[in-house]
Amino acid sequence: MIAFVSGPVAALAPTTAVIEVGGVGMAVQCTPGTLAGLRVGAPARLATSLVVREESLTLYGFADDDERQVFELLQSASGVGPRLAQAMLAVHSPDALRMAVSAGDEKALIAVPGIGKKGAQKLLLELKDRLGAPVGPVVGRQSTGAHGPAPWNDQLHAALIGLGYAAREADEAVALVTPQAEAALADGAEPPVPRLLRAALQSLNRTR
Repeated sequence: MIAFVSGPVAALAPTTAVIEVGGVGMAVQCTPGTLAGLRVGAPARLATSLVVREESLTLYGFADDDERQVFELLQSASGVGPRLAQAMLAVHSPDALRMAVSAGDEKALIAVPGIGKKGAQKLLLELKDRLGAPVGPVVGRQSTGAHGPAPWNDQLHAALIGLGYAAREADEAVALVTPQAEAALADGAEPPVPRLLRAALQSLNRTR
């Protein structure tokens, strides 16, 4: 098992960071929140989990060991693979997930893209005795309060800044994808931050 990778950040992409380790570039799948804390050329240390499939080896990276542990525990529930587990951590912090499960909060899980009402109910039952109690103050993904993750636009803006864009460029890109986010909200769903990030990056690439 590769427990962590440490080294300078060689490159950043919408869902991936490349960390230089001993002259080798390690591609690590990360959430927008984790990517937002990285800078190209700056040193980084990511806790990692290696997912082995018949056709691939994928390394997932996390801000700390607690996030990695929750990522692995989430996959112990039926129907939860690494991508869905990562999506859950993109929307909620580990403690916010623990609180949601302990409180039976369906809405918190439904806020994750790919989880519907029935899926949320099933996950609440399966994860109830697995995640444990919150270990610290329950805050959202960007530490904006105790009522869930940061607003989608704050998450998106932070991710774009982490990818090296100027604040003005990030503001413009967020404005361009706002109609997509508002459409999701009108349908009663949480704006899909990873999809919005891809759309924002496409708009930035067109204007450069």
